[in-house]
Amino acid sequence: MEHKAKQWFKPLARIGYASRGLIYLVIGYFAALAAIGAGQPMGSREALGKLLTSGAGAIMAYGLIAALIFYAVWRLIQSGFDTDDHGLDPKGLAIRGGLAASGVIYLTLAFYVWSLRSAAGDSGSGGGFAETLAGLVGSRWASATLALILAGVAIAHVAKAVRGKYADHMDAGSHAMTIIHPIAMTGLIARGVVFLVVAFLFALRAVRADGSGKPPDSQQALEFIQSLPVGWALLAAIGFGLVAFALYSLIEAIYRRINVEDA
Repeated sequence: MEHKAKQWFKPLARIGYASRGLIYLVIGYFAALAAIGAGQPMGSREALGKLLTSGAGAIMAYGLIAALIFYAVWRLIQSGFDTDDHGLDPKGLAIRGGLAASGVIYLTLAFYVWSLRSAAGDSGSGGGFAETLAGLVGSRWASATLALILAGVAIAHVAKAVRGKYADHMDAGSHAMTIIHPIAMTGLIARGVVFLVVAFLFALRAVRADGSGKPPDSQQALEFIQSLPVGWALLAAIGFGLVAFALYSLIEAIYRRINVEDA
């Protein structure tokens, strides 16, 4: 990557982190509302839909498409060029694989936003990419594989929180870190729990050999948590945690070390 392109990419990557924060802010907010009976939980796609129905929907849509693509490309660069020095051992390769998967997921979300805008321009009939997403995961083995991958991602999130590894990638002073630590730990653990529940739902799908219907996502995970005994309290805690993850993402947009020099 040319030096000039590297320097230009830093602010674009930060915009990407901020876009992730915005999405999780909506998810966490509505999870908290659902906990007190004032709404329904939603996942990433539903949160994007909510943002697009705001007063500045069209402007928001194109801004989010760009920001999600920036973030996805940064994740793929992190994975391919190993900008955070994870290495080639099994653990490092697993982390880099997770980064690549994250890049693909956020590219998918960018295409989803584009398809929503296209559908709105075609008399709201939907179709295209937005309507085919639900059919991408149908086989038993695909569900089992995704269950294992997501369980690994969940464990990695919790381990990152407990060990404080997120701090290795921050350019923040000691005073700022005293504020960042509880926010990052709370947010990472909450997101890890959501990933773990989604993994469990995919495992159930694999065991039951049920390839029909909508594949599990964060919305279904939050609804599952809500259905548990004292689910309202659990959902409120997760909602609070996801808001913390949103804040952590916004903090990364400011303080995260963007090592494009290694790309």
